[in-house]
Amino acid sequence: MDIEGFVRRNIKDEDENIVQKTLTDKILEHKNIDQNQASQMAEAVIEEVKNTLKIDSYHDEFMRDLIKYPESHVSMGDIGVGSRGAGDFFVHRKIAEIISNTKSSAYISPSAQDDGGVVKAKIDSKDVYITTAIDGIHSRLSEYPFLGGFHVARATLRDVCVMGADPVAMLSDLHLADDGDVGKLFDFTAGVCAVSELVNVPLVAGSTLRVGGDMVLGDRLVSAVGAVGISQYPPTARKRAESGDIILLTEGSGGGTITTTAIYHSMFDVVWETMDISFIKASEAIFQAGLLPEIHAMTDVTNGGLRGDAHEITKTTGLGLTFYEDKIRAMVNPKVLDMLEKLDIDPLGVSVDSLMILAPEDIAVHVKKAISNAGVRIDEIGFVDHSGISKLIKETGEEEELKPLFREAAYTKIKKIVGDIEPEDFESMKEKVQQAALDAIKKKDKIVKTINDR
Repeated sequence: MDIEGFVRRNIKDEDENIVQKTLTDKILEHKNIDQNQASQMAEAVIEEVKNTLKIDSYHDEFMRDLIKYPESHVSMGDIGVGSRGAGDFFVHRKIAEIISNTKSSAYISPSAQDDGGVVKAKIDSKDVYITTAIDGIHSRLSEYPFLGGFHVARATLRDVCVMGADPVAMLSDLHLADDGDVGKLFDFTAGVCAVSELVNVPLVAGSTLRVGGDMVLGDRLVSAVGAVGISQYPPTARKRAESGDIILLTEGSGGGTITTTAIYHSMFDVVWETMDISFIKASEAIFQAGLLPEIHAMTDVTNGGLRGDAHEITKTTGLGLTFYEDKIRAMVNPKVLDMLEKLDIDPLGVSVDSLMILAPEDIAVHVKKAISNAGVRIDEIGFVDHSGISKLIKETGEEEELKPLFREAAYTKIKKIVGDIEPEDFESMKEKVQQAALDAIKKKDKIVKTINDR
């Protein structure tokens, strides 16, 4: 419970005494303290919030602009941020636009909407490509810290690997709310370190804080794990895909999303299927076979499932992708696929954590052999063309355009209730979000200029 947020939402329209009484009761729901102490906490929060609201009438306009943020009046939930669909992709492109507006640059920047970012450096007169990636813990794994840590570590390492880099280090950012048991910190870290030990990539740094400090009650865990990788070859980014490339896919057993689906449907045996490091085995096989320079692009089937990844590749490259439905289904772990079918969840719209590789036909043969020899299942599932759209050839022979939904396929009951239908005012939302992004760029430019002019 965000007690500061509660006060901000209510203090302008309700009687202050009522707000304080209600907040006191909410604090007592979480804290084992007496009525008087809870009331003092509520009073303190109200006073602090009221002090911040004085900025609205502050005499210095520049200071008002600095402290306040450009409001879009569109909520995260309404536009589907984090739900790996059309709304989420749109907001991420706006974030990338703000980053691209800076005067610093990268070899692969967020504007490419790739799995990781890349900068190029020189060491001993040789080009070295440094890849970084970061992933957040699955929000529904707060109560299962080891699994959360394990899967977010896999995810960030996978993002480095698919950019053609050899991961060399990980770092974590861990936030636990005020009432959370400290044991969660240890269990999460153990999950990350299990992956670290399995793939021999050290966890070298991190930060541990409370969610919202004193302002958030409860025991929610939110965190992220980042990874750094290096390579002597240019990254296997999506933009390098070429017409005529063969699309290969390794078997996907899922990660945080599939684990969440299994736990919240009491299908616990499926959780074990997700506990593997096949992506590292596949990546190492490619490296050791010397095939990396010949592969055009790699990605992992995560954000919004194959629908989402295909959409982002076509958006970035302008090329088309054609997939065979039966081939894709065969590359989903049988127990995972069985669960998805029983729960009526689209396997193409959910993260199954496969590795997708785009390579010329003659190279694809060698890639399949190398990865198969490493004990990881892999097969050809389609090809790249000039059509500019993603198509799915169904098992019946019919063709359909492969589009991302507004949200990824609903894999929990609450997600099914929220739904994945695009809201009628989606275009209006996008206009508001676009303006907020532009306002943020203007604010950044103004602040940078002022600091430089000093």
